[in-house]
Amino acid sequence: MPAGFGRLWTAQTVSSLGDGVTHAALPLIALTLTRDPMALAVVAAAGTLPWLIFGVIGGALVDRWDRRRTMWVADAARAALLVIPVGAAALDALSVPLLAAVAFLLGLGGLFFDTAATAYLPDLLGRDPALLERANSRLRGTQTAASGFAGPPAGSALLALGRAVPLLADAVSFALSALLVRSLPAAPRPVPQARESLLRQARAGASYVFRDRLLLGLALRPAVGNVAFLAVETVLALFAHERLGVGALGFGLLLTAEATGGLLGAGIASFLGRRLGTGTALTCTAAIEGLAILGLAAAPDAYVAGLALAVCGAGMGATMVLAPSLRQAIVPAHLMGRVASTSRMLSMCAAPFGAFLGGWLATAHDVRTPLYAAAGLLLAMTAVTATMTGNRRVEAALRAAAPEPADPVRERVAEGAEGAGVVAGPRVSATAGEGSA
Repeated sequence: MPAGFGRLWTAQTVSSLGDGVTHAALPLIALTLTRDPMALAVVAAAGTLPWLIFGVIGGALVDRWDRRRTMWVADAARAALLVIPVGAAALDALSVPLLAAVAFLLGLGGLFFDTAATAYLPDLLGRDPALLERANSRLRGTQTAASGFAGPPAGSALLALGRAVPLLADAVSFALSALLVRSLPAAPRPVPQARESLLRQARAGASYVFRDRLLLGLALRPAVGNVAFLAVETVLALFAHERLGVGALGFGLLLTAEATGGLLGAGIASFLGRRLGTGTALTCTAAIEGLAILGLAAAPDAYVAGLALAVCGAGMGATMVLAPSLRQAIVPAHLMGRVASTSRMLSMCAAPFGAFLGGWLATAHDVRTPLYAAAGLLLAMTAVTATMTGNRRVEAALRAAAPEPADPVRERVAEGAEGAGVVAGPRVSATAGEGSA
């Protein structure tokens, strides 16, 4: 791995830790201001709105801008932004609208940072598929550990010291991340194309995803998956309480089991890709997720439910390493930002439908019904996308994206021509050259 990857890895780990702190603290801070469920929902939803509103446009902008600069400026801006609620908390002037606005702007900064980082990584690693899988495995594993394990407890603990403390800690994490990213090696900017409007460029990036069956299959997996997983998440606490008989501590342990499985899945993703082929591995992990949710729905006790969530988390962790790595290896550099943001936007748009579906099914039937429906959705998605992301299609896409091998004979001829004072021209066959000047 190149030396620059270590700095990028450290920057994202520090930033993920800060994200975990804020993810736990922000709803609790809002809870000190209001008990209105709709107001709390506005704060929770504000962070996802930038992806729904600016997702594809943001990708088009990232494809125009220097990606390293985009990352460190986004983190520096988020660090500066958090000074506002820190000051408001110190002055006892916090409000729900202010928290919602901060969550929205943090989400907007995350859109630009995440999209630029996704586009920058292939340049840093030379678009090597094996290196990309290894890198995404490390990034995904530490992100889960920092934002899923360490961050939330730290956020709750820091909140006990004052409402401003967790926000200040997140601001420091963004500032450190910005400094580390700024020290990364510069990556070559994509070759500029004919100047066209931002909307047309955004539309070109989205259509590139929908026209390519492999990229469309990779985008459908998280989109359908988010519908299923949000349907489960909406009723999971109620399911754990009513059907499994666990309290708040037990529910926290169930979520920890899922995160533990996610770490394991991220760690073995490269192994699965090598042994099964990336396409078959993606099909298997999708099927595992569906079967695990089916096992969760039928779980007789909390132990079986925890095991099912751990298996589901492992499938998700492996998928979230293999799919982005494959996308980064096959998408042209000048389209990477738009393709990544289009795929992310599809998955984010699908999430609210899943939440609504879970709540409606639980109300109309019982609390297990959303889980069975989610399992059915995941298994149906597996069957539909299996051919779209099969090994043969994946291998063909990787071959098409690989740089052409050097021609040693042509290189020697070119060197000899240059040594003789002749500029070597392009190699043209007799038939191809007929009729040309």
